[in-house]
Amino acid sequence: MNLSPLRRLALAAALLGAAGAAHAAQRSMLGHFDFDHPSFVHELPFARRALVLQVSSDDPQTWQLTLNNAQNVLKYFGDDQVRVVVVAFGPGLRMLLKDSPVAARIAAQDGEGIEFDACHNTMEGMARKLGHMPALVPAAVVVPAGLVRVMQLEKAGFAYVRP
Repeated sequence: MNLSPLRRLALAAALLGAAGAAHAAQRSMLGHFDFDHPSFVHELPFARRALVLQVSSDDPQTWQLTLNNAQNVLKYFGDDQVRVVVVAFGPGLRMLLKDSPVAARIAAQDGEGIEFDACHNTMEGMARKLGHMPALVPAAVVVPAGLVRVMQLEKAGFAYVRP
């Protein structure tokens, strides 16, 4: 894997903090989501291209394809030249659950600067059935509504793909 110095630093920080991150509070945009001014968890000051990938399917093969797409985009443009955000909602939120079969890949890609957004509306729906909020992978960032996040990013110029 050929990473820029900025991505290597982010990956090292993610790996060093991985043990504590599992017990840290979930990352969230609930208190500061502004539709007209998107914010992100990774600083990528040189990114000149942007992609949002939608995950709304409860299909591990689709999840793998999505992660492959994200990795291929980083490889093609250069990891510090593109911002990639994966937004999961509806049945696709299962991709970001703590026991997801792709949890390890998500952690690794988070360390490379890919953002993974989880729909709070879907989480609330799951909580009604489970009796508690679902446990997410530490890399997940809770956003108010997955579809609204996709709309926000498209308005900000992100290319949109639904694998």
